[in-house]
Amino acid sequence: MSSPLSGRVDFGPARLQIRWGSRFSIVANTRVAAVTVVCLVVCLVAFLVSVVTGPYPVSTGELIDIVSRQGKPFPTKVVLEWRLPRAVAAVVFGAALGVSGAVFQSLTRNPLGSPDVIGFNTGAFTGALISIVFLSGSALTTITFAFIGGIATAVAVYLLAYRSGVDGFRFVLVGVGVSAALSAVNSLIVLKADTRVALTASIWGQGSLENLRWAQAAPSTLLLAAMIPATMAIGRHLRQLELGDDHARGTGARIEPTRLASVVAGIGLIALVTSVCGPVAFLALAAPQLARVLTASAGTNLIASAAVGGALLIIADLVAGRVFPSPVPVGIVTVVIGGSYLTWLLTRRIRIRTS
Repeated sequence: MSSPLSGRVDFGPARLQIRWGSRFSIVANTRVAAVTVVCLVVCLVAFLVSVVTGPYPVSTGELIDIVSRQGKPFPTKVVLEWRLPRAVAAVVFGAALGVSGAVFQSLTRNPLGSPDVIGFNTGAFTGALISIVFLSGSALTTITFAFIGGIATAVAVYLLAYRSGVDGFRFVLVGVGVSAALSAVNSLIVLKADTRVALTASIWGQGSLENLRWAQAAPSTLLLAAMIPATMAIGRHLRQLELGDDHARGTGARIEPTRLASVVAGIGLIALVTSVCGPVAFLALAAPQLARVLTASAGTNLIASAAVGGALLIIADLVAGRVFPSPVPVGIVTVVIGGSYLTWLLTRRIRIRTS
């Protein structure tokens, strides 16, 4: 039994077995379940606040009327067409970024190995920019080019980092360099575009959910809602890979198929989010590590990472749209969150190495 002065929260037994009859049962980690439930409650509260607050406040009575299809035309339009798609997208996109970050941090076995640090996010943005600026592409074309850009970046980073195998630390360093080069390419593309497209791309390039409507949010949200559980299905195999290839092979893991499926799934999540709202920086970096701290887990946990990512992004979007005198791109807020975490992480690592 833990002491009241130990400074740790006691969630009871580490695992809980739930049975249905004699043939079906699941084993749940109580700490992961508790963190997930808390994050879902935070998401719900932030979701409601984002729907009813803003330049045009909506009262509780008006919200009830809107839900029961008895609301006045203008409040109904504000809630259902302007605010609801943005709030739904914030939760789903945040969950997707959290899962994608957890996948790549697990594959590289490095807390800095998130897609926004190692360039996959930037590569997806490059592909999306090419589609928008040079091809005037449709939503499907933009998503396709974003996916191709992310995959091409992953291949380039892998080949440049390969030296009789791929070391996680070298992979991250090469990824940072490739990301910087692609950022320069993105700036050049924006400069070559006409003024209207360049202005839109510059704002979108910061990561923005502003003016997001169902026409843009619905297809990507539905795709992500299907892809996130599918990616979570490989979570157990990812934990096997974290043991190292030799140990994972000893446990019966199919290493290369698992690694390939994880990379494709992770880049697919990033590409979808980036093609709709631009690159949302640092959230994929911070969410999995925060989930790992909260769950006291030895490795990455995709379920907790998704819950934390969804909560972080909708809170960040709420801050971006409500706290400042005029709305700012949500990516600016996530840079502050993720940048603060990155500074803390690097300082902590330096302190550990020098002690």
